[in-house]
Amino acid sequence: MSMSSTNHTSMVCLVLLFFSATLLSHTASRLLPDISSYESHEQWMAHYGRVYKDADEKERRSKIFQENVQYIHSSNNGMNKGYKLAVNEFADLTNQEFTSTRNRFKAHECSTSTSAFRYENVTAVPSSMDWRKKGAVTPIKDQGQCGSCWAFSAVGAMEGITQLTTGKLISLSEQELVDCDTSGVDQGCEGGLMDDAFEFIVKNKGLTTESNYPYKAVDGSCNSNEASNHAATITGHEDVPANSESALLKAVASQPISVAIDASGSDFQFYSSGVFTGECGTELDHGVTAVGYGTTADGTKYWLVKNSWGTTWGEEGYIMMQRDVDAKEGICGIAMQASYPTA
Repeated sequence: MSMSSTNHTSMVCLVLLFFSATLLSHTASRLLPDISSYESHEQWMAHYGRVYKDADEKERRSKIFQENVQYIHSSNNGMNKGYKLAVNEFADLTNQEFTSTRNRFKAHECSTSTSAFRYENVTAVPSSMDWRKKGAVTPIKDQGQCGSCWAFSAVGAMEGITQLTTGKLISLSEQELVDCDTSGVDQGCEGGLMDDAFEFIVKNKGLTTESNYPYKAVDGSCNSNEASNHAATITGHEDVPANSESALLKAVASQPISVAIDASGSDFQFYSSGVFTGECGTELDHGVTAVGYGTTADGTKYWLVKNSWGTTWGEEGYIMMQRDVDAKEGICGIAMQASYPTA
């Protein structure tokens, strides 16, 4: 073979190699646009407006960020997962830091008494339900670095039943619960329980609006004037029979429901889309609101859950969680301590 032929062949190979590498890189960036956009900690800081107190803190956060990015990459490249993770505003926090400031649901011991369940005799439920489409769900809210998930869960359920009984969708005040419901188990940013929030609302004869008593993400003194300015009321609350997804289905088909889940894993922290089937336990630590259910095109059944971590988390603030699992408690314990207000 002549020297010119060899050079020509080498050049063709180099061009093909370059083209292949470019194509692979382009394909990878298309597959993981949410990650590659914030590969750089500096870019991520600029996007989320994150500022650190000094160089040491920045270096420590950068290391955590890179470890989280690597975990997200690894998870998304794994096989047989129906959901994806993404770099979000929590990417510079360890999982322990993240959960300790937000997941403050105070699980209670199961009661031996059996409360009424008004949906017990429901025999037919729709194949799917989305209370957002029926105007019974307010926009996604953000609890911030305050363990007030219990308040957001209870308020979400109350907003739903208020709309169903009055026809009016009113954004109600979580801050009123944080500041004023402090004589029992509920302790503002330090955590609480949805059933106790409902009890407070009944005794208080109602709850005021978000605009009257806006959310501050910190514990404050109770504003009794606004707390007595009721915008909505409930008559009581009931528990969904524990460890029964069929009972929970009847309830969610009828109104938005407060549920408690184990949201302690990294997959939950970085959940982005799809039906969540990730590993999780039943150590209930987070209060959310079940606002619907359905089945995906591939036949996967799911619960539609409204979270309180802002719109940059999950599917614009929501998560689909696998429904009808083998465990009686439901995925992440979702069927263990569900409850709802009555009106």
